[in-house]
Amino acid sequence: MPVAFRLQPINKLHYTVKPQSGIISPLATTTLEIIYYLPSGSILPHSFPHSQHSFLLHSVIVPGALIKGPSSMFDAVPSDWFTTKKKQVFIDSGIRIIFVGSQILAQLVEHGSVDDIREVLERSDPSWKSVDSKNRNGETLLHLAISQERPDLVQLLLEFKPNLEARSCSGSTSLEVASYSGECLIAELLLAHRANTERSESFMFGPIHYAARNGHREILRLLLLKGAKVDSLTKDGNTALHLAVEEHRRDCARLLLSNGAKINIRNAGEGDTPLHIAASTGDDNMVKLLLQKGANKDVRNKQGKTAYDFAAENGHVSLFDVLYLGDKLCTAARKGEVRTILKILESGAGINGRDQNGWTALHRASFKGRIDVVRVLLEKGIDFDAKDEEGYTALHCASESGHADVTELLVKKGADVEARTRKGVTAFQIAESLHYVGITRILVNDGADRENVGNVLASPVASPFKKKMEAGSVNKNKMVRTRGLC
Repeated sequence: MPVAFRLQPINKLHYTVKPQSGIISPLATTTLEIIYYLPSGSILPHSFPHSQHSFLLHSVIVPGALIKGPSSMFDAVPSDWFTTKKKQVFIDSGIRIIFVGSQILAQLVEHGSVDDIREVLERSDPSWKSVDSKNRNGETLLHLAISQERPDLVQLLLEFKPNLEARSCSGSTSLEVASYSGECLIAELLLAHRANTERSESFMFGPIHYAARNGHREILRLLLLKGAKVDSLTKDGNTALHLAVEEHRRDCARLLLSNGAKINIRNAGEGDTPLHIAASTGDDNMVKLLLQKGANKDVRNKQGKTAYDFAAENGHVSLFDVLYLGDKLCTAARKGEVRTILKILESGAGINGRDQNGWTALHRASFKGRIDVVRVLLEKGIDFDAKDEEGYTALHCASESGHADVTELLVKKGADVEARTRKGVTAFQIAESLHYVGITRILVNDGADRENVGNVLASPVASPFKKKMEAGSVNKNKMVRTRGLC
């Protein structure tokens, strides 16, 4: 049967109930709105989201004569229904009231009250997307949880399917904020719920740009795994690689490059490549990394400047060799141009400067058999035992390419005949494997150790030399170890 009710707050100064009375049809429910008035400057009761105030609920079975009447007549329930002694009036005082609303949820998130947040979200009107509530500053619940570094709160909110692309008062999405602040676990949770990895057209940076610029390598890795475009541009036309280089984030730069980032792409502003930026900041390690990965040092920006020009303008002397002078010196050494070498050295080139492949001028001259150049370089004090990335010295190069005169000169000047490559090979073992009798004699006479040579040559360490000769990739006297080194 229909039941009439009336709900009254004990504290009438703070609460208003709408509607205060009504009729509930058989097997039906009804929803009431209880508004709490908070005086200006006051704070919520310390018990929120629960209320410790009391409410009186009166209920009575609707008189039988009115049951069949039109529903409109029940809009206003007569007060005497709850007072007459002829009717049975039920009085319940166990009504539980819980506060809901944007400000309530925002404060709960700020306090980190997991259980209370869940209860409010579950009890909120389904037609109102409570999980997308914002505080007075326009921050969503997700943004508030991220700012507190609370993955558990983020995970709770995600259960209620919030709008992941909602923006904070500063215009950032939740994923962008997590990428900026380095919250890896939170970023992983957001990505698992398919948060957008790309930049919105109207905003400066996307998640990948924040992660790369701030050095958050693990977040960057997650973004790339989830399909973030490695070469996506910021609003002003920079890639994530540009930003990583600018902020000296070498680990992030290496990760971007290993995921296919275009190394010679020019930005939209001045047309600078990442190498231009690294050179202008004087980041030696970053410059070397970019060159190792194939950066073109001859690319010019919109002003016609190369990376070397940037280094020169900013006085980064340590980069002169690797960006320009080292290549010039090595090229002259390879060609046997003694006068050019002397001029380059006079212009400030370091005698031990290396080219893009890590070779010094002595490596080049020794490999090509330029005896006059070798003699000049030795007189100028070049490091004759300097090694490249594979551990080769100039003596290894001379022995491998079959130049006995260069080998003899290096030995006389004190080159280490027992120096080994990264694979443990000596110059004597190289010459022996290639049957350069004259060179092996020179090296033995200077004290090269012949012990265990047979074992070394039979091992995988020495096998590359044999394979190269069998493949016909080089002739007997000139052996090329690395593509493009001749």
